[in-house]
Amino acid sequence: MPRVTRPHTVAHHLVQGGLLDLKLSEAAQKKEHPGLYPEDGFAVRSVRDRHGTVLTVAGAYGPNWVMTMAQIHYRLERPYVRYTVTGDAPGLADHELLVRWATAEELAARKRAATFRQAPLVAHLRRQQAELDADAAGQSSLF
Repeated sequence: MPRVTRPHTVAHHLVQGGLLDLKLSEAAQKKEHPGLYPEDGFAVRSVRDRHGTVLTVAGAYGPNWVMTMAQIHYRLERPYVRYTVTGDAPGLADHELLVRWATAEELAARKRAATFRQAPLVAHLRRQQAELDADAAGQSSLF
């Protein structure tokens, strides 16, 4: 069973990431169109999964709600925040994302993927450092 995901914790992470908390009520979140708000922001609410675990739904609002949704997804899946965000859970609107704590397997898979993406850059930097070290070793013997 997943851990409880509290809305105020999710909102705190998003505010720390620079997003605006619109603090909409649950009723307003369900009836309003996401593009009707003058400012880009988010709102969170609690839901229960089929096992009874409390999870959080984060909704993106404002004229550019699609970009806000991408920012929510990006911020909450950072390695130090450790959430998993899905947009395809049943009962979610187009502008909403389901947020839950990531499992150890999901975090390990993200770490492996990041290492694989960074491998060419790391190899290039190590090659450059080796060349600099070789040049420095060769020049120091001249002086």
